[in-house]
Amino acid sequence: MIFDAVRNNKRVVQVFLALITLPFAFWGIDSYVRDTGAGTDLASVGDSKITMQQFDQAWRVQQDRLRQAMGEAFDAAALNTPEARLSVLNALVDQRLLLLEAAKGRLVAGDNALREVISKIPALQDDGQFSMARYQAALAAQGMSQPQFEAQLRQDLTLQQLVAAIGDTGIVGSAMTDEMLRIQSEERQVSELRFSPEQFAAQVRIDTAAVEKYYQENPKRFEIAEQAKADYVVLSLQALMDKLSVSDAEVSAWYESHKDRYQRAEERRASHILILVDANQDEEKAKAKADGIRRELQEAPGKFAELAKQYSQDPGSAEKGGDLGFFGRGMMVKPFEESVFKLQEGEISGVVRSEFGFHIIKLTATKAGAQRPLAEVRPELEDELKRQTASRQFAEAAEAFSNMVYEQPDSLQPVVEKFDLKMQHSGWLPRDPNPQTLATLGQLGNQKVLTALFSADSLKNKRNTEAIEVAPNVLLSARVAAYQAASSRPFAEVKAGIEAALKEQQAAALARQAGEARLAALQAGTESKADWGPVKNVSRLEGQQLPAAALQAIFRANVNNLPAYVGAEVAGGTYALYKIIKVGQPATVDKQRRDALQREYSTILGQEDFAAYLAGLRSRYKIDINKAALDSKER
Repeated sequence: MIFDAVRNNKRVVQVFLALITLPFAFWGIDSYVRDTGAGTDLASVGDSKITMQQFDQAWRVQQDRLRQAMGEAFDAAALNTPEARLSVLNALVDQRLLLLEAAKGRLVAGDNALREVISKIPALQDDGQFSMARYQAALAAQGMSQPQFEAQLRQDLTLQQLVAAIGDTGIVGSAMTDEMLRIQSEERQVSELRFSPEQFAAQVRIDTAAVEKYYQENPKRFEIAEQAKADYVVLSLQALMDKLSVSDAEVSAWYESHKDRYQRAEERRASHILILVDANQDEEKAKAKADGIRRELQEAPGKFAELAKQYSQDPGSAEKGGDLGFFGRGMMVKPFEESVFKLQEGEISGVVRSEFGFHIIKLTATKAGAQRPLAEVRPELEDELKRQTASRQFAEAAEAFSNMVYEQPDSLQPVVEKFDLKMQHSGWLPRDPNPQTLATLGQLGNQKVLTALFSADSLKNKRNTEAIEVAPNVLLSARVAAYQAASSRPFAEVKAGIEAALKEQQAAALARQAGEARLAALQAGTESKADWGPVKNVSRLEGQQLPAAALQAIFRANVNNLPAYVGAEVAGGTYALYKIIKVGQPATVDKQRRDALQREYSTILGQEDFAAYLAGLRSRYKIDINKAALDSKER
């Protein structure tokens, strides 16, 4: 998606935007700050309404994002909860609050910023330069027009400006950073003494009565979950496409009748020198300066790049000698574009006035518009023709498939034969798999499929499930091939495992008791001999040296009197003692680490500031949420 490239500009802005789950949906700033008066209102923010249509669009976008993230594990029904719907609506409320504030402060991303961002999106470049043909193709692939995309991008940039302005207030001073760094980098010199369960295993005795008692008191631990094997068939648009072929005649006929779709628009490459004009600058002085530069160029046209670097006030192009790369019609403001497309290659324009200021433009190269040849576009043409045919076939087949698995519920063989499908067979499927297991089940890893498969109709009546959409344009129907009810593993089968687990528990308890007794003696000063391990330096910054529980105990310890002793239970039931011998600071602290720490805390403060800003907006605007409409709406 080209929006993804846009939003990769600034890390801190992404962090703050994530707090309100942006982006969800865009309709342009004007639609936010005026009352649309259409549809059922789900919420109001001041005088601005959030309609059912706007919520539906945001909901669809969120579902699409989750579907892409979760793949085959995605289940729209399972995620369609009141909490999820309210979360989406609250995100829209936060968006609306920000856009209302942006409109109130007349904060809008300008055309220059818009052009700069679009021209730098890698997906829209050809050989490192902006390509209008790529731009138009990318928009067509997303079903968007150029004005729609640019309105959405302008809104996104406006929000980024507002969010960045708030986030930049999260500044941590050097003194605070130094103090935090001092705490984080403090080193404590320690030795370790471990009491492991293995040391006490020989002392443990477990009788059969204890094993039987554990078995009786923990039946869930030995339960074999309900499970089934399934036969299933899948009807998909892609499978239909794979079976299709198109003739050369069809491809040629389509190409000839749609040639206008395969045109490369004319593109021009230009450089410019910009003298800005804004509220703080005198227009006559700016014009006089531009005229003076133009006179210099009349005397020495070859110095254009040099003068652009010296005088141009467009930071994005000045350092490149004013070069703007290739662009097509519609990419630049109108006076600039009109001038560029009148120039001959190598020609320099007069002084051109636009909304940004005064430009002097040099046309450096042209790419004539051209028809893309059939050989170049053949693969996409064939794919499009196949998709068109397959889409028609799938629409018809989907209805027939759904009816057949329902009307002939005792077998999937009729749909296998009618639609030339492959009968597929699963392994054992649990009724209620955890998310990790669900993700391994492929197309059957869909909660709606599993619910249907384990329903009474499937289990008792041995019927096909309904046709279930497991992905866009993918239908699946299944039937139970084998079934095992939930049961318990017999005592004889699990006896040895229970006995081993109880031994481990008791050995770990003995290790802890011994460790705590030794710790008490050390802290009382009545024990001095111990087989301590080698001395090592530990710090919060280098916490991976020790288990987290041990590190917490060491840095919670009172170190007024050394040596100090602490204990902690670490991995595998081991109890560890630590003797703290010395406390100090490292001789030097890495500058990169210091800078990273300062950035981290600045981001945290910025997030807190942003959350407080949103809370303040919510208190200043009257917000009404129609919760009844939200909860009752069937989605």
